[in-house]
Amino acid sequence: MSDVPPWDAEIDCEGLLCPLPVLRARKRLILLAPGMVLCVRATDAMAAVDLPHFCTQAGHAYLGAQTEGAVTLHLIRAKG
Repeated sequence: MSDVPPWDAEIDCEGLLCPLPVLRARKRLILLAPGMVLCVRATDAMAAVDLPHFCTQAGHAYLGAQTEGAVTLHLIRAKG
């Protein structure tokens, strides 16, 4: 993920279980301009499955994930 640009917005979903990280990401992505990058901080292992699937369905680009201890940072580029 070293070639991924810095993100424009971040949401903290630490401690939240499926489907809350996806629902919060969806809500935040609606507010972002096309091409902006959202970082979703999640501890639920299912986010690694749910967020890419959501992006495919909604037309956003899932840029990948990076682990920082118990937290995984998921990067999503808003469709547009």
